[in-house]
Parts: sequence; C-alpha cells; structure tokens
Amino acid sequence: MHVVVIGSGISGLSTGAELLRGGHDVTVVSAEPISATTSFLAAAVWFPTAAGPADRVGAWSTETFSHLEAQAAARTPGVRMCESLALYRSEPPTPTWSRTVRAFRAAEADELPPGYSFGFRFTVPLVEMPVFLPHLHDEVAAAGARWVRRTVHRLEDVAELAPDVVVNCAGLRAGQLVDDQTVYPIRGQIVRVTNPGLSVSVRDEAHPLGRAYVHPRENDCILGGSLDSDQWDVTPNPTLAQSILDRCRDLAPQLADSRVIETLVGLRPGRSEVRLELDGSPASGTPVIHNYGHGGSGITIGYGCAREVATIVDSL
Repeated sequence: MHVVVIGSGISGLSTGAELLRGGHDVTVVSAEPISATTSFLAAAVWFPTAAGPADRVGAWSTETFSHLEAQAAARTPGVRMCESLALYRSEPPTPTWSRTVRAFRAAEADELPPGYSFGFRFTVPLVEMPVFLPHLHDEVAAAGARWVRRTVHRLEDVAELAPDVVVNCAGLRAGQLVDDQTVYPIRGQIVRVTNPGLSVSVRDEAHPLGRAYVHPRENDCILGGSLDSDQWDVTPNPTLAQSILDRCRDLAPQLADSRVIETLVGLRPGRSEVRLELDGSPASGTPVIHNYGHGGSGITIGYGCAREVATIVDSL
C-alpha cells in the first residue's frame, strides 16, 4: 500500500520505518524539519509519563523497551542503556514498570543524595534525540520513503498524493486536523548544562519545587522539567529555569559548577488517552489511522505504537 504519514517526530518516523519494513510505500509529510520538532528537544529517557490508558501504555512501553534495548546493543547512534535512580522521601509501592526495566532494586543508603531516605535503582534506554532522530530520518529515507514539506490543515490536503492509507502522527497538530478538541499542549521546559562527569540518570517526580530530573548525555546534561497543561508559550521562563537548576542540584550536587548552555521549551501533545485506532468514518473516504496524544511518553511508547499501526495497515 501507499501510506502517507503526517508528522516527522518520533511517532511519525517510527511509524514510517515499521511500514517500510513491512514492504509498504511511504510518503512522510511534515511542515518542518526534524530539528524543529518537539521530539528533537526531548530528554528521551524511557519512563512512562503523562499518557494513558494504563494497560495499552504498559504493552507499548514493554515493546518499545525491548526494541530500544536491542538498538543499544547494536550501537545505534544516540541509543544506550543508562543506570537510573528514582528518589523518594518515603518508601513508595513498587511501580508497575519495575517488571520491564533491567536490574531493578532498592538503592543503597550511600547512593542517595542528602534529604532522601529511599530510592529505586534500575537500567533503562536513554536516547540522545539530536543524534538518534537524524539517524532514524536517514534510515527511513534510505529505505525508500518520499518526503513532502507542507503544512497540512486538513487530512484532505494530502489527497493529491493518492494514498491508500493516511496515518495521523502530527503530534500537537493532530487534533486540529480532525477537530479533536481533547488534544492540548503540555509545556515542557528544560535546561541544558555541561556534564560534570555524571553517568547516572536521576529523577524526583515529587520534588517540592516541581518535577525534577537529571539526564546525563555524552557532552551535556538535560535538566528538567515541567508538565504544564494548556500552556502555549514557548518563550523560556528565567524563573522556572532557576527553579529547575535548584531542584536538580538537590538530586545531583555535582551540578553546582556546571555551566548553563541554553534553556529550551517544547509543547508535548497531551490527551487523556493516546488515540491509536482506525478511523471509522474518515471525511476523505481514504482509511485513516490515528496515532497521537503521547504526552511525555513519546520515546517510551513510540515504537510499540508504530508496530500497532503497521499491524492495522497489514489488516486492511
């Protein structure tokens, strides 16, 4: 089949890659280069965040974990397995995702920073998106995908490309294409700093100043962050940036002397539940598969969602 995929973030490119592996012809339509997508800015550590429903997210997460783990073993550019530490001020229940990650255990006392009484240690995939996303783009292009740079206002705008199937992976814009009023922006602000020698990813989802995480990459660290619903402003907030620095230094005191490189803002595509389904009554008459609303879990569930889209296409 000739499949038109709208969107070139992690969801669109992952979907395109899977469809090409299945022998389909693929055209990727995107309004902007991959470097302008929210995916390109993402901290991109495997961790289920701001997405539902729980059962489907669990299955997609597990499938994506296995895929990224294999990518890390194959030394795919930008993908590696990273030791991680989740911090708590009192012992929580064992999380459901503990069954998926590797080497899950309670942290030792000497592994905890001051102020914390409990933590979980585990290993998960970390993806450096400025490295991996161009690699995935090139992989999709080398497999034969065609590319169209265009702003799509309605799904019918791609009719002239004569698709057999359209896949809506347009992220935050996906809802606008089909008048889905349940899609909303989740503003995320991060601070990129020099890496003082950190190798363990650390997070505290309940820090008093707000959600906090430190994700070390090869040449920098990504500090975050925020999950601000219905916020469209992409101008970096200096007060929030300072708060992020303060809370992240609680997690990793070694950051005290790190130099700030830049502050970045992206808008995640929020929805109460991911929409991944075959549209029962597309206006154009061409079958449409929706794959959007991943919130902050794009890298965590993206491959699993792409596999499900490919399965639906194969069934048509």
